[in-house]
Amino acid sequence: MSKPKVCVYVPVDSSGDSHRQMEQAGCDVVLGKTSWRTGIDRDTLLELSYGADALIGATIKPQPIGRDFFEQFSQLRIIAKYTIGVEDIDLSAATELGILVTHSPTEANWGGVAEGTIAFMLALLKRIYARDHHVKNRGWRDSKLMGTYIGQRQDGYSGLTIGIVGLGRCGSRVAELLAPWRVRLLACDPYLEEKQFTHCGAERVDLKYLLKESDVVTLHVTLTEETKKLIGSSELSCMKSSAILINACRGKVVDLDALCDALDNRELAGAALDVLPEEPPPKNSRILNMGDKVILCPHMISANSPGTLQPAIPFATNAALAALKGEVPDHVYNVDAIPRWLERFGDKSLIYRSS
Repeated sequence: MSKPKVCVYVPVDSSGDSHRQMEQAGCDVVLGKTSWRTGIDRDTLLELSYGADALIGATIKPQPIGRDFFEQFSQLRIIAKYTIGVEDIDLSAATELGILVTHSPTEANWGGVAEGTIAFMLALLKRIYARDHHVKNRGWRDSKLMGTYIGQRQDGYSGLTIGIVGLGRCGSRVAELLAPWRVRLLACDPYLEEKQFTHCGAERVDLKYLLKESDVVTLHVTLTEETKKLIGSSELSCMKSSAILINACRGKVVDLDALCDALDNRELAGAALDVLPEEPPPKNSRILNMGDKVILCPHMISANSPGTLQPAIPFATNAALAALKGEVPDHVYNVDAIPRWLERFGDKSLIYRSS
């Protein structure tokens, strides 16, 4: 029996330990280039991985891989992602063909997103960048640089209302980090039970009410057909003109033109964006010319030391090895693919099983 081929198309394990682990299990491991961490295109991936039984890696850009890609592989069992996001894979096609897609929801990733969200909020509300620029331009104290007090005070100030859209791992950690600040927390997530809102100390509301009431709206949803342009002109018009919007999930969740219109027309006070619909943005993108009203980050909110992807190495490695043993791995994203996958590969091991 020939060795199963595992293609690590975006290697992040500089030690090589996970590669040796798979080789010792009986796999033929093929490595891509570390320089592809910012993204590998479909054709390059196909050439590198042709005939693979398992794919391991991070981002595939600029277009997601779909049916035409999968049909080039007769025995592909799994795509194991080092990342949380899987929007670079056509999940419907993978599911129909019985190919598992796993992801790596590491605390280093989602916890980093939550911490970065708090940093965004503080930077905007406390006017950090505007004050910095003012002083560096030989200015000094100025009433135009007043920040916003965040929490409830004993003098009767009620504090701000923070609205969290999506109360999963990231949103829940944001709520946890805000607990000592004595703010009013609102949350919108139609897919969670009431106990999650209670645990987070958040009032469950619908999206329209959240947008209307919140001084800060922070987005933490998965990109799906339902959430594309979740925040558009209609939604932005519901928000206070003094409010700020934070997007630390996916760029296509926000209609960027509508956001720029709202900022230009002073219908919104500011925004902080870790992600954009097109990355990197075109040179003529309006969002690049919004000054201190907008904080932009190059999709690196979770990029913190020590490593973001390194903690994901065992997630993806163990998922690939389980699939090659004919076992359903942990952290399967397209769970609807499991029955079809079991028909194709269940209990059909290509590698050594531990006793």
